[in-house]
Amino acid sequence: MTYEAVIGLEVHAQLKTATKMFCACPAAFEAPPNSCVCPVCLGHPGALPVANRRAAELAVRLGLAVGATVRAHSSWARKSYFYPDLPKGYQITQYAEPIVTGGALEIETTEGSRSIRLVRMHLEEDAGRSQHPERSGERTTRVDFNRCGTPLLEIVSVPDLRTPGEARAYLVRLKQILQYCAVSDADMEKGGLRCDVNISVRPAGEERLGTPAELKNLNSFRHVERALAAEITRQVARLRRGETVSRETRRWDPAGGRTHAMRDKEAEHDYRYFPEPDLPPLILDPDWIAAIERSLPEMPDRRRARLVTQYGIRPYDARLLTATRELADYFEAVAARAPDAQIAANLVGSELLGLLHEHKLEVTACPIRPQALADLAGLRAKGTLSSKLIKQVLAEMLASGEAPEAIIRSRGWVQVEDDTQLRAWVIALLETHPQEVADYRKGKTAVLEFLMGQLMKRSQGRAHPEIARALLEELLGAKP
Repeated sequence: MTYEAVIGLEVHAQLKTATKMFCACPAAFEAPPNSCVCPVCLGHPGALPVANRRAAELAVRLGLAVGATVRAHSSWARKSYFYPDLPKGYQITQYAEPIVTGGALEIETTEGSRSIRLVRMHLEEDAGRSQHPERSGERTTRVDFNRCGTPLLEIVSVPDLRTPGEARAYLVRLKQILQYCAVSDADMEKGGLRCDVNISVRPAGEERLGTPAELKNLNSFRHVERALAAEITRQVARLRRGETVSRETRRWDPAGGRTHAMRDKEAEHDYRYFPEPDLPPLILDPDWIAAIERSLPEMPDRRRARLVTQYGIRPYDARLLTATRELADYFEAVAARAPDAQIAANLVGSELLGLLHEHKLEVTACPIRPQALADLAGLRAKGTLSSKLIKQVLAEMLASGEAPEAIIRSRGWVQVEDDTQLRAWVIALLETHPQEVADYRKGKTAVLEFLMGQLMKRSQGRAHPEIARALLEELLGAKP
């Protein structure tokens, strides 16, 4: 029997606010432990919460960006459970009336585009962080309450996903939109984006859902994909042995490549939800919602299509260059100044991104100004620089901040078109490769590419490729 997976994701995105969800403490990740706390986020008796307006605005932004319904009236609830780093013993969240419902995300799969529906988005507060360092050979526990009360937006999908690859594509897409809309930094390494996965399997073609397991707090795309693949394998194996799948919460062990049972899965009644008595309902002005909608940036799909039509670049390049809003902004600043937008796209999407990755720099920290890169694109368009020299000049621009023309002049990297110099290089090359010359004249024309590579190496990338190739073919065709 063939089985299929049914996957739903619950993603917690930490919102990009200056302060916490219900108090004025800074929402600071790397502050000294327990330095950003107050009676409200520590749950002291008598301390009263006040909802963060900016957090509500960011929730509305994301909802509008994915075509969801923003509710003018939503309410707060208490969700009771025990964590050592949850000092109140409950979490303020939204339950019966979330701030956003519906919406969908378009993802690309091996079988084309798919729409993954969303159930809801709701605001809530985060818990603290438990740490377990070793002291004198013994494991200890330390609790940092700085994260208590940090604003979260929980984004719940309909279980429309069927494969680990689709789950990864969904998360990549969600992270992209969160960052485009400046809703969240979505930095998974710092806990800014965390994912709980609900996964069940069933015979292919059957409508009835299987018994789900929940995988908690997966914090990387790779872990989500690997954990889902392992859990699908585990559940299918149990069913094929005639065993049942338990409804439980499991943890992912990356080192062992397996999931392990933690506890039985809680049901909703276990959390004892009830209306939050210390907060009034959240009432949103329709004009305020409309103003937020007008402020939304151009979304990645629309921007991708526009780059293709406006600048005439390849669809592949447009997809690459719209991966982040900052990268797309940088490219457009270069393309607006460059004589050839496709050359600009090649420089930004291939050469520059490769260098930035090598130096562990984000495009926002790139020291090369768009005008300087546009000037480099102009030199490439004129044929002044070969592809090899382009890489060298770009590396120097990143290191020194000099203009491309100054780098080329000071290092003598102007592309050589002079027939006398090119002919001297070609003759010297052929004299040192008599076997390859003989092979070429016997019909092994593939040798030409090897000789071109050697010629560019001999000229340190300065030989004009088209002129040099023509001259090389001419002299190779000549009889000795």
